[in-house]
Amino acid sequence: MLGPNLEVDVLRDTTIPLKDGSGSMPALGFGTLIPDPVATRQAVEVALQVGFRQFDCSERYRNEAIVGEGLRAAFAQHVVRREDVFIATKLWNNHHRPEYVKPAFDASLARLGLDYVELYLMHTPFAFKPGDEQDPRDASGKVIYDDGVTLAETWMAMEDLVKDGRCKSIGVSDFSVEQVAEISAGARIPPTVVHVEAHPYLPQWELLKFCQDRGIVLQAFAALGHGMEPRLLDDPVITAVARRVHKTPAQVLLAWGLQRGAALLTTSTTPGRIRENFEISTLPDDAIGEINAIGTRYRFNAVTETGIPGFIPRTRP
Repeated sequence: MLGPNLEVDVLRDTTIPLKDGSGSMPALGFGTLIPDPVATRQAVEVALQVGFRQFDCSERYRNEAIVGEGLRAAFAQHVVRREDVFIATKLWNNHHRPEYVKPAFDASLARLGLDYVELYLMHTPFAFKPGDEQDPRDASGKVIYDDGVTLAETWMAMEDLVKDGRCKSIGVSDFSVEQVAEISAGARIPPTVVHVEAHPYLPQWELLKFCQDRGIVLQAFAALGHGMEPRLLDDPVITAVARRVHKTPAQVLLAWGLQRGAALLTTSTTPGRIRENFEISTLPDDAIGEINAIGTRYRFNAVTETGIPGFIPRTRP
């Protein structure tokens, strides 16, 4: 039992209301970009058991069916109710033409084995050659883009999914401030979520302010740097704060992300790390200030330049 002067730290339970009125989004989410099918299912089940209630999926990750198996097993075993889990998935680049949007969404739902999802994102602002090939290339190996469709046309088709009722909210991924503004200007349903790489080396302050001023949720992926160089987890400011507050560097980075008002994703296949990444707590103001002052700037994923996510192999592993 807690003493009279102790309070439960609820940072990990933060939720953010969506401006379209469809509900709230758990700010701390679990990403499902995991190549190995067995590890994917186990990670999803462990994440649900430790308390994660928001899951990020994508057609492009090629594992929606496995993620769905893990989710449905947890629902069947009464680990959690379907209505208490926020599930997002994404439209891939080869399905940007309006006539492809609904079939792509229907296929994602079928693979997940769900009747609806809380959020559907346009995975990138790049349109690829339409068809079944996720990574269309010409004879020289260059991506084949599609100049026959606009972002506005793709977005209008996504708006129709909301009216259909099986998609509660829609948003965008890997968009710049200018691209979010372009979509929002002519939208009947403005984006509710903007999903981008963000961490202390790429804080996205301008985009965060733009989103917050308009009631849009900014959701950060690669919040821990994706284990790549330069290593965020080894940054001297992060490690010093971690020692001072008796937390791990990963817990410090996740807390910083939530405390600045963003949602975020973290991914692991190790049960202990999955639990660690959920057991975060509020950082003191001086620690937040020190992290905000980090001067290193680095983007780990070049997806905003090409439309090809840098964390995903071109071929099935």
